[in-house]
Amino acid sequence: MTPLSRALVVATAFLAPLTAVHPARSAPGCVSSVPYTAGEGGYDTYRIPAAVVTGRGTVLAFAEGRHDGAGDSGDIDVVLRRSADGGCTWGPLTVVAAGQGDTRGNPAPVVDPRTGTVVLVTSYNSGAVTEAQIMRGEVTPAQSRRVFVQRGQDDGRRFTPPRDITAAVKPPDWRWYATGPGHALALTRGPHAGRLLVPADHSAAPPPGSPDTGQEPRYYGAHALYSDDGGRTWHLGFVDDGYDGVTNANETSAAQLPDGRLYFSSRDQNGSSPGNRLDAWSSDAGETLDGPYAVQSTLNDVPVVQGSVLQLPGAQAPLLFSAPSVPTARRAMALWHSSDGGRTFARALTVSDRPAAYSDLVRVDADTVGLLYETGTKGPYETIEFRRLSARTTR
Repeated sequence: MTPLSRALVVATAFLAPLTAVHPARSAPGCVSSVPYTAGEGGYDTYRIPAAVVTGRGTVLAFAEGRHDGAGDSGDIDVVLRRSADGGCTWGPLTVVAAGQGDTRGNPAPVVDPRTGTVVLVTSYNSGAVTEAQIMRGEVTPAQSRRVFVQRGQDDGRRFTPPRDITAAVKPPDWRWYATGPGHALALTRGPHAGRLLVPADHSAAPPPGSPDTGQEPRYYGAHALYSDDGGRTWHLGFVDDGYDGVTNANETSAAQLPDGRLYFSSRDQNGSSPGNRLDAWSSDAGETLDGPYAVQSTLNDVPVVQGSVLQLPGAQAPLLFSAPSVPTARRAMALWHSSDGGRTFARALTVSDRPAAYSDLVRVDADTVGLLYETGTKGPYETIEFRRLSARTTR
């Protein structure tokens, strides 16, 4: 049994589903808290979790606050709750980016290691249009998907207004565009140390003369955008543009491996290849891929859904992956680990057998990994829970 497996088998003894938010004084024994519950705070549903820890140790839990229902379009805000005790209790909900009738979401936060600033990249579209209409090219540029950046101040208490960076990172023939979702990446080693990198996905317009509408999943592809100046200016990195229908890379997460390479894990959106997870590597800090996306067969238990990756620190430390673990349903949130840089994964533990969907992994401190994930009793979108997992013996 690997060190991670031993640690997490021990942790399972403390992983009974909890719904109460623990008081701050219970921090040493805190296992679980619920920063977001559907129907509370003026929102019908909360979705799309993303988490980072600031330089002061504050956990920032971002989500989409959906006013009108659980759907992906409409009046949607990016919201935030802060925790000063490692995710055991949470401060009041704040709105970071207000939709004001439109859709703002897909939060991809990252902490700039050089300044400690929280940089948040998000996606936007008019609340009056749908993803299908955008992919078919039936909307104006102003209504379509656009990309924005904000800077967090005062340990994530205040954020600058969203600033449009679409022109720098979205080619004219792209239609759909989605940042993350989940935490973005700050490179810590190699010639591009300090680079901020956001994994993302897009859809392209069909070639001239094609009978396709553009709504077909084959036009999805993954890409990355990056900044070398703390989020002030942005550039388009690698672009997965095969559009062959065999692998349709979609929502993407990223990690920097101990050897400096970047690992990308993507949802396969109904590709014809077997399996629902794809991965790829980059040796030049995300500007190109070492090879095309391919099926990750050791994650065949994962359904068509977003997943999160997190590299723990240390030369021999594992790469973690979180997602539901029933191939045909969004349920049974689980954690996998890899000791070979993402070439293969092994199941470490099943967090819960309840319905579950999107997730984000974050290193809370030297002893704790946090898992912010969608879950519920009857369906996966009833709450967003924060689960603390022991990582004491993983080094």
